[in-house]
Amino acid sequence: MAEVIHQIVHFSGHVQGVGFRFNVSQIAKEYDVCGFVRNCPDGRVELQIEGEESDLTDFVATIKERMHGYVRNIEKSLKRRDPQFSGFNIR
Repeated sequence: MAEVIHQIVHFSGHVQGVGFRFNVSQIAKEYDVCGFVRNCPDGRVELQIEGEESDLTDFVATIKERMHGYVRNIEKSLKRRDPQFSGFNIR
């Protein structure tokens, strides 16, 4: 299997209890990405995604744009690895 870019993104701000994960899952349908989104115990939302780097970058930018009133900070890390996800879901 060809390697893909795996990115972990943490969103902080007012991101829990406002439909953030649902909106992210709807936005994911617009991009060729696989992964998941989930709430973290510390109040942040974690997004783990795989795909081409340009798709990941555009996906996160769209989330930031559409959810701008809720997101205060975004932390990202990425690396190359073999694909591990199929589809996109909320956890």
